[in-house]
Amino acid sequence: MVKKIFYVITIVLTVVACTSNSKPQKTQQAVSVEFNADSAYKFVKEQVDFGPRVPGTDEHYSCVKYLQEKLNAYCQEVALEQGTKTNYEGKQLPICNIIGRFNPEKKSRILLCAHYDTRPWADQEEDYDKRMTPIDGANDGASGVGVLLEVARQLAINQTKIGIDIVFFDAEDMGTPDFYTGMQREDTWCLGSQLWAEQHKKDAKNYQYGILLDMVGAPDAVFLKEYFSEEYAQPYLERVWQTARSLGHGRLFSDRHAYPITDDHFYINTIAGIPTIDIIHYDTQTEQGFAPYWHTEADDMRNISKHTLDAVGKTVLTVVNCEL
Repeated sequence: MVKKIFYVITIVLTVVACTSNSKPQKTQQAVSVEFNADSAYKFVKEQVDFGPRVPGTDEHYSCVKYLQEKLNAYCQEVALEQGTKTNYEGKQLPICNIIGRFNPEKKSRILLCAHYDTRPWADQEEDYDKRMTPIDGANDGASGVGVLLEVARQLAINQTKIGIDIVFFDAEDMGTPDFYTGMQREDTWCLGSQLWAEQHKKDAKNYQYGILLDMVGAPDAVFLKEYFSEEYAQPYLERVWQTARSLGHGRLFSDRHAYPITDDHFYINTIAGIPTIDIIHYDTQTEQGFAPYWHTEADDMRNISKHTLDAVGKTVLTVVNCEL
């Protein structure tokens, strides 16, 4: 993923109270939430088992079919959104976003999203000989998708009445590699979400808000309040963070602030105008702001924690259920 930083400024049953800082205020109510971390972990592993999901490869195609089949099992409508976007070399790259819809007849909708592609190059490896190796992307890609597949499974079991779109974006991680010495182009990251935002900006008024999940599986994950999330969707950011705290996940959902991160939510906010937040692991101990294994060969299943998947999944599912 871009993860480019601009330095400018088990089934678990939990009963929680839904609260919100956004307007209008929501009435408190008790909501039962189920989320199976074992199931989410399995969804992550099944993606990783395909190998690196680099656009244009057989592994990528196999993952598209897998995700399409999974969403078909849970959602009322599933579609592949295809198109092209210009990559960092100025070439047209085919894009395939995967969209699952619950209660498509509902005009008022919530957007839940993650990217499923993986980085074609391990360009953060210290060993230069390894930098052309595509990565497994267990945390960077598969973790967010795995959580949302389990969210979709639970929504289907409970026959949700809410209008929800689950979108898996393509080509998020195709941005300019560190070793590239050619002409530098802007907006080379998050190509799938750029395409989706352009196609759906006419429907933006129908979306209450969006939640993006990226790198949400690490055992040591801490989710800071990312700059663009606060700038464009602060009430929804607070709602999610308050919900996480009420569920006992305050350690993971920190009140500390993170620098701006160009992730899929940036384009959903700026192109489509849908207030969207990013739940993303930010590591203050590293120079680039992400885990040491980010964009390296080490981004594999060793860095996936069921506890973290559970915390994120339960939080998102609780927020959505509070819309009832």
